[in-house]
Amino acid sequence: MKSIPPRLFFFSLLSTVLQLLPFPIADPVSSWRRYIAWFCLVPLLYALTRKDRQQRPLTVFQSAVIGYLCGIVWFMGNCYWIYQTMHIYGQIPELVSFGILILFALYLGLYYALFGGIFALLRRRLSISQALGITPFLWVAIELARARITGFPWDLLGYTQVDNSLITRLAPVGGVMLLSFLVAAINALFAITLCEEQAKIHWLRFVVILIGASLLQAGMLVTPQQDISTNTAVLLQENLAVGAEGRDLKPFPIQEKYSQFTSLSLLPRVPVSKDARTYWLPIAAPHPSLIVWPEAPADFFTSDQVFRAELGSLARTADAPVIAGSVGIDLDPAAASGYHEFGSAAIFDPSGNYIGRYDKIHRVPWGEYVPYKQFFAFAGRLTSGVGDMEAGTEHKVFNLGGHPTGIFICYESIFGDEVRQFVLNGAQVLVNISDDGWYGDSGAPWQHLDMARMRAIENDRWLLRDTNTGITTAIDPHGRGDFLTPRHVRSAFAFAYSYRTGTTFYTQHGDWFAWLCTVITLCVASLALIRKRTS
Repeated sequence: MKSIPPRLFFFSLLSTVLQLLPFPIADPVSSWRRYIAWFCLVPLLYALTRKDRQQRPLTVFQSAVIGYLCGIVWFMGNCYWIYQTMHIYGQIPELVSFGILILFALYLGLYYALFGGIFALLRRRLSISQALGITPFLWVAIELARARITGFPWDLLGYTQVDNSLITRLAPVGGVMLLSFLVAAINALFAITLCEEQAKIHWLRFVVILIGASLLQAGMLVTPQQDISTNTAVLLQENLAVGAEGRDLKPFPIQEKYSQFTSLSLLPRVPVSKDARTYWLPIAAPHPSLIVWPEAPADFFTSDQVFRAELGSLARTADAPVIAGSVGIDLDPAAASGYHEFGSAAIFDPSGNYIGRYDKIHRVPWGEYVPYKQFFAFAGRLTSGVGDMEAGTEHKVFNLGGHPTGIFICYESIFGDEVRQFVLNGAQVLVNISDDGWYGDSGAPWQHLDMARMRAIENDRWLLRDTNTGITTAIDPHGRGDFLTPRHVRSAFAFAYSYRTGTTFYTQHGDWFAWLCTVITLCVASLALIRKRTS
């Protein structure tokens, strides 16, 4: 540690700040902050190419430390909302909540350490330019590991370009990680230029790359062709308080919920644009093709006959299929509790018949279940408030009004390789129900929205996103949500959308590009190990 020059730690932290800015922190991201993504990795890459106090290339350990510092601070800054979710809404003590955030960052920061360590291995066997040339492949390989091993591919680098209609045309080919590759490649070119010894070449290349990055960023000015919308979905925003916040409020009887939510669903608000603002007016909406109720703490159970009767009545009255967030219950005398519990979406046809449910496959760790529960028996008091839901197993597609519909819940929207399975199974439209109330007024709802938008782009499908407290919207196949509902408002909103057929290359083949980058990284690293060290 002492042999690492302090300025390298400064470069690592500078890169952290630059990596935080292109993502939502508290509000939507302005276009100038998205531009920072094209050089946000440069300080980190520059630091990894420097020498220690003895003027020797950094060791694997030294580079891992520099990367680890960057990763720890980035995860704490990007996912700061974990603290308030645990403390404010989960009633976990303040100190413990902060400790969970730190442990979270220490764990996921290891991926940055792995990046730094492998880079050092390449740097000590290859030239600086060659090592930096492998950086985009290595970065994507690390992102794939984060998605597959940890199961937390939150805010990958490619999401910084979700507003860039020019760049997102690559997403239907290779997914968000192909975009990550492109952004990392421009960063690597900047870093190579900074490391050039000849000043004339240095500045010439720098200007050329800067112009190239600016042209790529200009894609944010490109307006995709407007998609024709022929159907209307009514999306209910229940605005129910969650966790400890809900326990402090006046009780909201279940029958009142049914009555109020049904009334709202039958008279939704319609978006009207005026003076660059959107007004949601309670005027007559077209006959709905679909009604959706979000994931929320509403105490709706799929096995409850009253629930089935109320939602069935709504479907018959509206003459439209209904999707409703609920808790799925399967009775099982052999289970310790006597039943199995799932986070579910209940489905009703226009005749009011309950036709089945979708069970969430990817549960939220520490929210809906305790991972590796056997190792946390000593912390029973802290984990007692955590749910004990089981995981679904099937990417079900439901035929609603003659159109196959894929439904996924909350956290599942961050898994591109999972969402594509619904389209592979024939879904012509995607529906995402979520309860983002747990995030409070942080950047997380906006981060979550950006990732859902990318799923629409990757699969060339409309995505209806219905949330408990906002942001609710209909996302077109280009990732645009022209109308966003206000947060913390209880109402139903009408959105236009359409159905699509056909599949993209990404839908068919998933994260093929990320796997290719992983193979290339492993091959180059293996060759570097057996190659004579360069001077």
